[in-house]
Amino acid sequence: MNISVINLFFNGTKIMGYRQLNSARFLHKSSTYFATQVPISRFELDKFLPYDALIQRLDIVRKRLNRPLTLAEKILYSHLDDPENAEIVRGSSYLKLRPDRVAMQDATAQMAVLQFISSGLDRVSVPTTIHCDHLIEANEEANSDLKRAKDVNAEVYDFLSSVAAKYGIGFWHPGSGIIHQIILENYAFPGLLLIGTDSHTPNGGGLGGLCIGVGGADAVDVMADIPWELKCPKVMGVKLQGELSGWTSPKDVILKLAEILTVKGGTGYIIEYFGPGVDSISCTGMGTICNMGAEVGATTSVFPFNNRMKRYLEATGREGIATVAEKCKHLFSSDAGAGYDQLVEINLSELEPRINGPFTPDLGHTVHNLGQHARENGYPLEVKAGLIGSCTNSSYEDMTRAANVAQQAVEHNYKAKSIFDVTPGSEQIRATMERDGLTETFRKIGATVLANACGPCIGQWNRKDVRKGEKNTIVTSYNRNFTGRNDANPATHAFVASPEIVTAIALAGRLDFDPTRDYLTANDGRKFKLKVPVGEELPSKGFDRGQETYQAPPADGSAVKVVVQPNSKRLQLLKAFDKWDGKDFEDMLVLIKIKGKCTTDHISAAGPWLKFRGHLDNISNNMFIGAINEENGEMNKVKNQLSGQWSSVPEAARFYKAKGKKWIVFGEENYGEGSSREHAALEPRHLGGRAIVVKSFARIHETNLKKQGMLALTFVNPADYDRVLPTDSVSLVGLKDFKPGKPLKCILKHRDGSTDEFLLDHTYNDLQIECFSRNRVEVQRKDDRARDSCVPERKAFELPLGTTVVARIFVHFERAVATCSVSGVREPEDVRKGDRHRQEFWTPIAAHAVEDTPYPLLIIQSTCLVAGRTNVWSIRT
Repeated sequence: MNISVINLFFNGTKIMGYRQLNSARFLHKSSTYFATQVPISRFELDKFLPYDALIQRLDIVRKRLNRPLTLAEKILYSHLDDPENAEIVRGSSYLKLRPDRVAMQDATAQMAVLQFISSGLDRVSVPTTIHCDHLIEANEEANSDLKRAKDVNAEVYDFLSSVAAKYGIGFWHPGSGIIHQIILENYAFPGLLLIGTDSHTPNGGGLGGLCIGVGGADAVDVMADIPWELKCPKVMGVKLQGELSGWTSPKDVILKLAEILTVKGGTGYIIEYFGPGVDSISCTGMGTICNMGAEVGATTSVFPFNNRMKRYLEATGREGIATVAEKCKHLFSSDAGAGYDQLVEINLSELEPRINGPFTPDLGHTVHNLGQHARENGYPLEVKAGLIGSCTNSSYEDMTRAANVAQQAVEHNYKAKSIFDVTPGSEQIRATMERDGLTETFRKIGATVLANACGPCIGQWNRKDVRKGEKNTIVTSYNRNFTGRNDANPATHAFVASPEIVTAIALAGRLDFDPTRDYLTANDGRKFKLKVPVGEELPSKGFDRGQETYQAPPADGSAVKVVVQPNSKRLQLLKAFDKWDGKDFEDMLVLIKIKGKCTTDHISAAGPWLKFRGHLDNISNNMFIGAINEENGEMNKVKNQLSGQWSSVPEAARFYKAKGKKWIVFGEENYGEGSSREHAALEPRHLGGRAIVVKSFARIHETNLKKQGMLALTFVNPADYDRVLPTDSVSLVGLKDFKPGKPLKCILKHRDGSTDEFLLDHTYNDLQIECFSRNRVEVQRKDDRARDSCVPERKAFELPLGTTVVARIFVHFERAVATCSVSGVREPEDVRKGDRHRQEFWTPIAAHAVEDTPYPLLIIQSTCLVAGRTNVWSIRT
């Protein structure tokens, strides 16, 4: 007897063209099942919490591993595409995961959706949103800046809005707020697995989800219903003892951890917080800590579910989620006895308020010792500007604590000595601040309130008070303080702290001011000391949502037109890269040997360059312009090895490409730290680069390089970096036998005729090597997907008369996917034993005849039919 095995996804709608069936006739619904009929957000009322599916997958993994699990593992493994067969080895194996949703900000979304458009697909397969927060420049104040941004960026906003409508993506208009604050307010929930095209996506860990920053190509995979690949992270436990009090804030927890771990100490880890100190931190405070986990290189960070999260969910209109999460809270904390790969302990009661910087977020100081350190190192003591807000610190609690400090100054008729700018995190925060008088308090000390956007944090700041190159100091509540990041001035010394500390220092106008000990002098000559700031975790009157800025996608977007003008300077359709010829890379030129820190800001600058994020050729003119050339100690100045002339880095790269010469880049530790922007990988590939060789990589950037067909390699012996000369001819040997765990050989041919050889490591697995060999480019067209081994194969299926079909029904979010895929022709027993595409429970307990269908159907019901459980339905024609 021939048996055809197909995959069906069922929610009570049509099955293979049959009439609509009522799933209630067949499903035994557990109490958890009924509970999960709770929408995942107020904008997606037809999509429900996935807890039943998570429980079922987690049960499979528990039986396999037979050990206690950490919270991070529970969330991660419950999203495995194939929990029965996935190899699970922390720090080693690669996981295939099914994220719950995708989020993109407007700067990275452009390249991501251009790739999605080129795929030829009709609609995204998971809930997805675009957030317009990066393209708004801080120039004057909120209203005028927002109006100007809408005018200047109209082409890009119209493009993103139409793409969102066409492909089923939610769209948050300019002025809505910062992506991560919007996610926390509307989309995050305990147990969520979300990927976002921004490195600070981990902010959602403050609500008990795993929210992970990725490049655009990863987001496109998930939107296209392709499992997302992630190297199985190790888990670092951070035990919090004591409790926060006084001037100490959640920001100080992560600033202290950054000092302990350094900017690369969390690479390859999920950081999981636990311990009695957790309950002294608000939900948004936990978000702050998770957000800045990106600054230690962590894959993401997460807190266990508690009452602080429950209260935040209720305050943001998600009482249903709060109730269900409370019932399932065993899912959202680590098991007793769960093991960590590394353990750090911080006593919150002993923690002092901190300020980290300059130039790197892991250079830690207490507010008490910073002044002495600044004098010893020649940092300017006058603080030119204080800036609060950003995705890291723009919650209601943050703003009320900072406003409390400001109010104390108002009571003494005292204004800030430094420029003081305030950035609300969202329209909801802005409106609530305005209603509750916080905005007016800030203005009374001389503050300017900026638009609900990223603004100066990402370099969108038209700063006018200092000249470029002028040495100065600023203090912010942001997350990064890389050289030139905020204002494009490499001489600016930027420090990061909590909003209340920034406010206090802006009042004093000096870096050596310690609000816990020092006094301010009012205009009447009286001295006063700032009291410990008092804030409100949540607004007593509830949140004011302000103006509605969300655009829901239409049910059918097929008629929506998406236009990219061929002469546009902002947008450019993508073309495939040149394919690898299967040979070793020989006689490549050294474009630049980079000295010291090289973040994605150094590789692909933001600020004024953000306007070109949708145009690959134009944005490539900023490639490596911030990197330090080891040959001369200068930025954006390299010697063209063919012409002998000095030029900018992009000019040299374009020259080599025009001459048909491949090139290579060498760098040092933690190369590519910082932003998730895939432009830092796309630009080198576009301008003819083929390999990046460094001492170590930051996670997201290494993945982005792999996705775009670049070789991401590391020195087996880091000292070999010193053997590379800028005039060398470089060959990479062994690509014909490129295998996981097998080093490649690098051969340097020096100008004097001598040679050097050394080995290079890599982290490529079989699939990544296959994708490299097949030239994983920016786009994968719909009609090419079945031929590309990087994409799961899909086949059309027609039900032949006279065939018995064993179908596996996978209930997921109670939503149907109309496609079926043929697994093969096998006997029923072979199907039961061997088919492992998804979880399977083959024990039939009941049968129902289904009438009024084109064919007689016999439905065999499994033991427990709940969302996420796979079941056998036999259909006889």
